[in-house]
Amino acid sequence: MKNIAILVIALFTTLSFAQKERTLTLNKETNLIEVVYYHDNGEVSQTGTYTADGKLEGEWLSFDEKGSKLVTAYYKDGKKVGKWIYIIDGKLKEVDYSKNVASI
Repeated sequence: MKNIAILVIALFTTLSFAQKERTLTLNKETNLIEVVYYHDNGEVSQTGTYTADGKLEGEWLSFDEKGSKLVTAYYKDGKKVGKWIYIIDGKLKEVDYSKNVASI
């Protein structure tokens, strides 16, 4: 179970840095930068928000190349928080982050 979580986390991290195309929008109400990353085929890869100083904030979603959701993740001040939901082989897996450390 731990190995699966580590593999999915590595995949999620790799996807977040491997994207070439993205759109950015400043949400004036929240003062957060909303970003959408795309796969090479044009499908959405990830959605989420950054703070003005570049820290991940709030809910982030990750999708495969066919548009199916893979991960629901949460950040606060750039740190992993709350329950992350992974969909692996059609099954839901939860990882709880407390103080930026995974607990399965």
